Amino acid sequence: MKDLGAETGKAASSEQVTNKQAGTETRPLRQFWAQQLGGVSPVSTLSMMNDWALHLMSAPDKQLELAQQAQAHWTAWWEFVAKGCPDDPQARPIAPQKGDRRFDGPGWEKPPFAALAQGFLLAEDFADQATSEVPGLDLSRDKAMTFLARQMMDALAPSNFLLTNPEVLEKTAQEQGQNLMRGGAQFWEDWAAYHMPQKMGAGQEVPNSQVGTEVAVSTGKVVLRTHLMELIQYAPTTDVVHPEPLLLMPAWIMKYYILDLKPENSLVRYLTSQGFTVFMVSWRNPDASDSELGMEDYLEQGPLAALDHICSSLEVSAVHGCGYCLGGTLLSVMAAALARKGDDRLKTVTLLAAQTDFSEAGELNLFIDESQLSTLEDMMAAQGYLDGAQMGSAFAVMRSNNLIWSRMVRSYLMGEPDAPPNDLMAWNADTTRMPARMHADYLRRMYLNNDLAAGRYAVQGHAISLRDVRLPVFAVGTESDHVAPWTSVYKIHGLTHADVTFALTNGGHNAGVISEPGHKRRHFRLHTTADSAPALTPEDWLNVAQEQEGSWWLAWADWLAAHSSPKGAVLEMSEGLADAPGSYVRMG
Repeated sequence: MKDLGAETGKAASSEQVTNKQAGTETRPLRQFWAQQLGGVSPVSTLSMMNDWALHLMSAPDKQLELAQQAQAHWTAWWEFVAKGCPDDPQARPIAPQKGDRRFDGPGWEKPPFAALAQGFLLAEDFADQATSEVPGLDLSRDKAMTFLARQMMDALAPSNFLLTNPEVLEKTAQEQGQNLMRGGAQFWEDWAAYHMPQKMGAGQEVPNSQVGTEVAVSTGKVVLRTHLMELIQYAPTTDVVHPEPLLLMPAWIMKYYILDLKPENSLVRYLTSQGFTVFMVSWRNPDASDSELGMEDYLEQGPLAALDHICSSLEVSAVHGCGYCLGGTLLSVMAAALARKGDDRLKTVTLLAAQTDFSEAGELNLFIDESQLSTLEDMMAAQGYLDGAQMGSAFAVMRSNNLIWSRMVRSYLMGEPDAPPNDLMAWNADTTRMPARMHADYLRRMYLNNDLAAGRYAVQGHAISLRDVRLPVFAVGTESDHVAPWTSVYKIHGLTHADVTFALTNGGHNAGVISEPGHKRRHFRLHTTADSAPALTPEDWLNVAQEQEGSWWLAWADWLAAHSSPKGAVLEMSEGLADAPGSYVRMG
């Protein structure tokens, strides 16, 4: 057991600081305005809208097409209204998109609310058409403008307002306005907690009280501590184990216990039950004093330090590596860096919803440009970090109907209390911060420049290439992932010289990964593409991958076992520095 915190301290990153990053200390006015704007660049947004408008103005064919569509929509809507808004799905001009439940209630089937709902859906469809496939407009700008228009329309939906929502009006009449009184009180409480934490007695973030009692309860010890992470070794639950340990590495933007929730859906507990010795990286929640720590600090004090400790303390020669989300990206960096030096201590690599090529990295990537990143760097330079709530807001916008507007209607208009959070929801609210330099490094080098996929990413001054990775790879994508689209995760096939087993599971970025055996309505596709086999596009892969019912965890455990040595004696546990879940996970 070791405590490297005193040795590593709060060392600044050894990476060279770009001129743009270095200049943030001399831009106090920009930093002030960046904080006021929440890190959003108005220049980037206005530039995108201006680009779209100019291209639309110079495309008469597109204008004519939109005019014809507007006329068709207007005519269809008037005919629907003239018929008295018949309660017949076939008579409606347009149907909501799949998953849109805003107008499902019976009150929306009667006039005038049926007319409002249909008018809005037609306007929403027109906005989609007006902002997509504009001739000459760059594809990224095209997608970004469509996304922005959809967010604007979502905010204007008649379901969001008291006088245009029949369900809210009915409840208000039944309760004589008591629902609005409760909603107003809830709104004040939420507003004050966000804007005046001292007034609400919440000067410090309160860590999740469930940690160590209801979640993160797997038995283990903290066996290593650096300034940035605690390494947890879990107690074995079988009489024999595979000789190669398994290192789990979550993203640094989340608490580690997403992989050790309640016992019934804990990935840690499942893996130990399958005869694996499991280690977990638990990241520190940094503060302003850590602002100068960068990506290389996270690499050295995280997975590299963990790998050194595991191999030396247990006297093993190889370790299975598994990274989730950004933890998977960092694991791939480590795998390429080790391969460059001829270090063969990694046995296999598993990437869970983790991207290595950011050219098509989902909706968040649509708004990462130089102007936006510069504004975000200014904001982070002023406060020293990116707050977890700020990052959470960005992710919430991607699913604004479900995460913002529906909650607003339920809480503030209907006056209904939030349901008690389940373990996954409680984890999601347990946010962490990111050091300013590290997050700027990540956004600039991965999202903006795509250095890792291009072979330009440098570790200790030397460029690394994922082509040097020749280890067996198991990668998992999820069907409805807004953070790491599965087609982006799939790009690992073309970046490594590896046999890649790819699993595509239903669910989203979190729920698709936490897919324990016995979970209802779970299925996945699985296919292995050998390094020597012809390349498959994502569409080709879908045609050959076999769909299976149940959890992909079982297939992964079988894959790990097939790439492990036969089971033998249980590996000894160190006395440890503290009991799991450790202290870093409790840092607010």
